[in-house]
Amino acid sequence: MTLATPAPAPLIRISHLSKGYVRGGQPIPVLVDIHLDVAQGEFVALMGPSGSGKSTLLNLIAGIDKPDSGTIAIGGVDIAQLSEGELADWRAANVGFIFQFYNLLPVLSAFDNVELPLLLTSLSSRERHARVAAVLAMVGLTDRADHYPSELSGGQQQRVAIARALVTDPQLIVADEPTGDLDRHTGEEVLSLLDQLVHELGKTIVMVTHDPKAAARAGRMVHLEKGVLVDEVV
Repeated sequence: MTLATPAPAPLIRISHLSKGYVRGGQPIPVLVDIHLDVAQGEFVALMGPSGSGKSTLLNLIAGIDKPDSGTIAIGGVDIAQLSEGELADWRAANVGFIFQFYNLLPVLSAFDNVELPLLLTSLSSRERHARVAAVLAMVGLTDRADHYPSELSGGQQQRVAIARALVTDPQLIVADEPTGDLDRHTGEEVLSLLDQLVHELGKTIVMVTHDPKAAARAGRMVHLEKGVLVDEVV
């Protein structure tokens, strides 16, 4: 008799996750008893109206914030239990960030912006430069390495930001409205690049977006409404 191979554990396993804030002395719930699994190599879009909790959930997954209760296990590590120092080390090693407005330093070239996360590692200068050159080539910006953000288009700046997210070889990439500041054509190019990261490099991407067309490029859509996970569309 042949035994079935058990399915691999999800990269992200969220259970009974809740988060709130206090405003004017009154508790404001933001996320309520969230349960969500995300597989390794999956591309998931978080959708919902403003105030639904999708950006809060993204920040919790990325280890930027901590929940009030529940667990967030990523690669088997419950990051909700890590100290601030441990969480900072975990983020540096495991998460790449892509933001709507790129968050590039204007006084640094594209090359230097991409290299920034590596300055916290033990890599030699030669190793850092090799990695930066490799990811800039991957996003098609080898010929723009010496350009400053003001000399790049919005799409080029976002590709620099994607290269920066990739340079530490993280297992997880979180993207907050990555096409929100781009025109439709450039946004499609960025989404195609994210799709390439999933299918060719096996990266796991969790993306917040308000754009149904952007969300449709993901493998799965997760919808939040008033802090509650209300449905999923495959």
